[in-house]
Amino acid sequence: MSRSILISGASIAGPTLASWLSRAGWEVTVVERFDHVREQGQNIDVRGVGRQVIRRMGLEDAVRAAHTGETGTEFVDEHGRAVATFAGGTDDTSGGTAELEILRGQFAKILYEHSKDGAEYVFGDQITALHDDGSGVDVEFQRGSRRRFDAVVLAEGLRSRSRALIMPDARIHELGLYNAFLAIPRTGDDTDRWRVLPCGRGRMLSLRPDNLGTTQASLSFISDVRGLDRLGHDDVAAVLRATFADVGWVAPRVLAELDNGSLYFEDIGQAKLGTWSRGRIALLGDAAHCASPVSGMGTTLALAGAYVLAGELAGHDDPRDAFARYEQVLRPLVTKAQQLPPGAPRIAHPRSRLQLAAFRTAVRVAASPLLGRVSGLAGKYMTPPAEAITLPEYPIPAAAA
Repeated sequence: MSRSILISGASIAGPTLASWLSRAGWEVTVVERFDHVREQGQNIDVRGVGRQVIRRMGLEDAVRAAHTGETGTEFVDEHGRAVATFAGGTDDTSGGTAELEILRGQFAKILYEHSKDGAEYVFGDQITALHDDGSGVDVEFQRGSRRRFDAVVLAEGLRSRSRALIMPDARIHELGLYNAFLAIPRTGDDTDRWRVLPCGRGRMLSLRPDNLGTTQASLSFISDVRGLDRLGHDDVAAVLRATFADVGWVAPRVLAELDNGSLYFEDIGQAKLGTWSRGRIALLGDAAHCASPVSGMGTTLALAGAYVLAGELAGHDDPRDAFARYEQVLRPLVTKAQQLPPGAPRIAHPRSRLQLAAFRTAVRVAASPLLGRVSGLAGKYMTPPAEAITLPEYPIPAAAA
């Protein structure tokens, strides 16, 4: 007898879980509050065990074909002159620029296309109530009719609304960092490197290439004030313009594009929860164990977590046993990922001129062929622990790419 599962969230973790579980014989439904697969989004990378998952899915070539074209990382000064340059990674894990870089929206579309034939997708709806009676979960939706499932997985974001239905006491570990992303028109001055400008006073500006003919810009800053991410677009734009008004290089160009419709603004944090499940309801991805973009591990955790959860659900009759085993297998990887490099994120957002000078000296040392090897700085700050666990082998056939 087939078993049914509801997955909330159609970004990275949700469709990956849907793909594996449908191949294992589950009846899979995915609900997504947006009315379509969101194709916009910043650069993300696929590393270590995450690469292993997409290989097992037969998707590595598809992801590689959508590569952003980024070839390395370059720290610059306020005039855009290179301070230190790092080549892109040449293996599964290393480098500030990974060997596989892709836009989040394009990756989400690849995973959706790979999973849609085996799963029912419901767009433009969301969960409003969850009733777990021990033998199944009755789910209420904002628009759709009430339905019953054998298990529910919330594959949502760091500040998941549905998570609050089962874990109202969950708290976010705030990092005191805001990040804004937007796509801006590409110019002849843009390069194929991720160019990063620490601006002083706790601010950073960067540009990254993409494969769409535009450039991905980000503006980040340290702040002790929480809640700015809940402001409307106009107020967020005003905050960014005031914060970066005196910054040189390409700041005026980026600020001029804040109203072009692509702005995404978030308050960066981590989800450090004591458990990732309640009864027949489990958490996955950022809702369970967000390590933050600072870690460089978000996509890897989403992929590995979905794969492990699917494998355990396929091998256990009771979802609660599967959830316990999923957490046991994945928790060591999450623990490593959430241990950010020393001083991060503030070390890369220096406040004073002295701190900025010290940071530039440090990246010069790290980029030096000789001093970098001796100091180990490049490895410490630019190589996430994406191979911290060995992925189990589960007897689930992967769908054809």
